[in-house]
Amino acid sequence: MGIFERYLSLWVGISIVLGVVLGLWQPDAFQAIAKFEIAHVNIAVAVFIWVMIYPMMVQIDFSAIKNVGKNPKGLVLTIVINWLIKPFTMAALGWLFFNILFADLVDPTSAQEYIRYDFTGCCPLYSHGICLVATDQRRS
Repeated sequence: MGIFERYLSLWVGISIVLGVVLGLWQPDAFQAIAKFEIAHVNIAVAVFIWVMIYPMMVQIDFSAIKNVGKNPKGLVLTIVINWLIKPFTMAALGWLFFNILFADLVDPTSAQEYIRYDFTGCCPLYSHGICLVATDQRRS
């Protein structure tokens, strides 16, 4: 495992902190970037999701897909986690954050809307970085 993969959580944390600091320091620049959208999809978010996903896509061994049925444990585990566990976990986390921890910061109508989006089909796509785009498409 390379240094990037080994410290991925650290890089993500640093990126989040850096994004918040830059957003506070240069809010006008971030507001200008936020205005670049097509069909309610932010162009910067869409580009960076593809930048994130593309390396994984080119490493797929399509010839191995025919062998998935021979050892279905991984496929079954993925389906169970993404479709049976994650939706309920995300709904519970959404309820906790929007109704308790951040109840004073988000109006109740928006909070319920966000919780509903988490539970009604966005969650299985979330782990693949598609949730942001899917959620924006559903609002149009």
